Amino acid sequence: MFSNFKKEKITIKNQGYGKAEITFRHGGSGEPLLLLHGNPMSHITWHKIADELKNNFYIVAADLRGYGESVGPEDGGKNHMNYSFRAMANDQINLMKILGYDKFSLVGHDRGARTAHRMALDASDKIKKLAVFDIMPNRHIWTVQKKGWSISKWHWLLMMQPYDLPEKMLSSIPADYYMKKKLSKRGASLDFCKETFDEYVKCFNYKTIRGSCEDYRASPSCDLDMDNIDYEKKNKISCPLLVLWGNKSDTGKVWGDVLNVWENYSVSKPIGEGLDCGHYLQEEKPKECINWLKKFL
Repeated sequence: MFSNFKKEKITIKNQGYGKAEITFRHGGSGEPLLLLHGNPMSHITWHKIADELKNNFYIVAADLRGYGESVGPEDGGKNHMNYSFRAMANDQINLMKILGYDKFSLVGHDRGARTAHRMALDASDKIKKLAVFDIMPNRHIWTVQKKGWSISKWHWLLMMQPYDLPEKMLSSIPADYYMKKKLSKRGASLDFCKETFDEYVKCFNYKTIRGSCEDYRASPSCDLDMDNIDYEKKNKISCPLLVLWGNKSDTGKVWGDVLNVWENYSVSKPIGEGLDCGHYLQEEKPKECINWLKKFL
């Protein structure tokens, strides 16, 4: 994995959101491309993508604060702001600036896609192109509730509960048991992550549990507040937008009408399609993702 990539850790002093130590891999040649993962994964979820794109782009694959080998503040802060998508976005903007990139393209999956969405709103001058994998906008989820979503997304409703109930519950079971249940929701096979599963289990420690619970508490609180403000002000994604999703995931099966929804949050008409897979596009259907990214970027 990540042949000829360099692995590093950098301390980011993110003013107003606490200090974070961000672990990342970087390498390749060409225009800068930042890849952001989702929950409960880490930057290695991009290994099938990064190795194929490294000849076309200078790739930075980073762990979000609190996830993987990155470390964020133990305290979630007022209204959970220390783990807001804005805080996580600022980490990555600072990381790219340290690496010498003021402008770059951006691809995110799951929580990384939500971080990317926030980054495109807060720092539109820095994002050349944006691709989001298998999410609906955060505001859409919390304002258009569906029974099917609440049944499948049990971890959202569990992890957003007040400290420290979910932290204790998630810490009380073996990490590999939880990871199998989490990654195989809706009966999906774990074959897609046979190369990365052990790494996800290793990183699912108390640090990650604490940080990810704060992330999920921020989503319906401070994150939603920010989303509502942007929506009312008609602050939308201004760069070209690619949206990919899994037809077997909740995005495809529960929500549907994906591109039309995203069009309400974007200045230009987004492009994309549903792929014949579940939630984890970059590991389940890497070839299709690579083809789309090469065409789009």
